[in-house]
Amino acid sequence: MKVKRILAFALAGATSLSLAACGSGATASGSGDSAGLKYADVELGTTKKDLKATITLLTPRTDMAQADYAGKGWDDYIADFNKLYPNITVKVNADTNYGDDALTRLQGGDWGDIMMIPTVDKSDLSTYFVSMGDLATMKKEINWADAWTYDDEVYGVAPDGNVLGVVYNKKVFKEAGITELPKTPADFLKALKTIKDKTDAVPLYTNYAAGWTMGAWDQYIGYGATGEDDFMNNTFLHSATAFSKYKDSDTGPYAVYKLLYDAVKDKLIEDDYSTTDWEGSKGQLNSGKIGTMFLGQWAVSQIKGAGDNADDVGYMPFPISVDGKQYATTGNDYSFGINKNQPLDNRDASMIFVKWMTEKSGYAINEGSLPGDANDDSLPDSLDDFKGVTLGSDVAAKQEDADLLNTLNSDSELAFNSGGDKRVQTIVEHAANGDESYDDLVKGWNTKWNEAQKNNNITVKE
Repeated sequence: MKVKRILAFALAGATSLSLAACGSGATASGSGDSAGLKYADVELGTTKKDLKATITLLTPRTDMAQADYAGKGWDDYIADFNKLYPNITVKVNADTNYGDDALTRLQGGDWGDIMMIPTVDKSDLSTYFVSMGDLATMKKEINWADAWTYDDEVYGVAPDGNVLGVVYNKKVFKEAGITELPKTPADFLKALKTIKDKTDAVPLYTNYAAGWTMGAWDQYIGYGATGEDDFMNNTFLHSATAFSKYKDSDTGPYAVYKLLYDAVKDKLIEDDYSTTDWEGSKGQLNSGKIGTMFLGQWAVSQIKGAGDNADDVGYMPFPISVDGKQYATTGNDYSFGINKNQPLDNRDASMIFVKWMTEKSGYAINEGSLPGDANDDSLPDSLDDFKGVTLGSDVAAKQEDADLLNTLNSDSELAFNSGGDKRVQTIVEHAANGDESYDDLVKGWNTKWNEAQKNNNITVKE
C-alpha cells in the first residue's frame, strides 16, 4: 500500500491498500557522507552488521513497556531486533505525560537518541533531528513522507499510520437491530438513540475526563469530512469562517463537532462525563457496556485486547457523506526522529533501528494499523467496514504555511489539532448544561481565529 495525497482507489474490490564516532576516519555510509546513514542507505542485516552502540528511545507507549502487556511489547521487539543486530543495545524510556514532557526534554536536549516527534515548528526540525533523506527519495521508502518535511528534507519516519473512524461494538449494534452502519450525522444520532432504547450500553462514551482522548475530534474535519485533500492545511487555515457550515451543514468542521454537541444534548452519553475512565473504557467497549467511541484506528488493537470479546470490536467510517460518497483520512501516527547531536555510531544505530521497526518488526500489523513502509501492501482486518470508502491523506501545508497552524493556535489559544482537549471538552460541557448554543460556540471560535489571522497578516478567503 502506498498512501498518496489521495488514494486513487476505494477498498471495494481492492486486495491491498509510522558511543563514539568512527575513529578510523571512515565515513558512515561509504559515500563520503560524514553526517551518517540515510534511511535509504540501510540494507537491514547487511549495513553495519557489527556496529556496537547503546541507544535510548523516548516513547509515549507506556503500555508496551509493562510486563503484563497483552500484545507484543518493547522487550519482545528489541529481542527480535537483536537477532539481526546483536551489538546494538536499545533502552526504552516510556513517559506517561509525553505530550508535555517530550517538548520540554527536546528543547533541553535530555532525551536520548530516538523520540516520537512532538508538536514542533517544521522550520526547527533541522535544529533537533537528523535528515532521513530527501523528500523525493523518501516517498519511495515510506508513507506520509511529507508529514515532517522542511526544505525537501524528511526528518520523521512513522512506523505505522491510521485511518480515522469510530470504534464500535458489533454485538451492541446487532442487539439494537442496527443492520446498516450510519453514513450521515443524522443517521448516527438515530443509531445512538436506538442503542439507548433497546440495550443497556452507553451509546457514545466521550472519554471526557482523560482530556487527550477528546483531541481525536479535531482530526476528523479534513479529507474525511470534505473529500478535499487540501482542506485541512490550506482552506481551513485561510478561511474567514473556518468553523462554520462548509457548503452544507452535514459536512466539514461544523458537522463534525455538532455531532458531539447533539449527542451530549440528547443525553446519548455516559451519565457523568466528568468521571469517565480511559483504561476502564477499553474493557467496557470490549464487553458491550459501551456502543461507540471516537478514536483513531490505533485504539482498536488495545480495545480488542482488553477483554474476551475481540471479535465484537469493530471500526466504522466517520458518519459523514459528501455528495453521497464517504471518505476517510489516513495519516501517520507518531513518527521517529533521531537526535542530530548524538555521536555518529548512535545516529547510525538509531537509523538502523528505525528502519527495522518500520519495515521488518511487524509493528503496524500487530497494532492493527497501516504500514509505514511504502512497499508493504498488508491491511489489518479492522478495516473490513471501510469497503466502498475512499481513503486519502491531507496534503501537507505549503512551505510558507508550514508553521501557520502553530502560529494561529498560539494566538487564538484554540490549540486546534494540537492538544486542544479543553476546547473540545467545552462542547460537552455547554451541551450538557444547555448554557450556550452550538452556533454561539462556533461564532466564538471563528472570532478568535479571525483575530489571530489578522494579527499575523494572513490572507483570508471567505
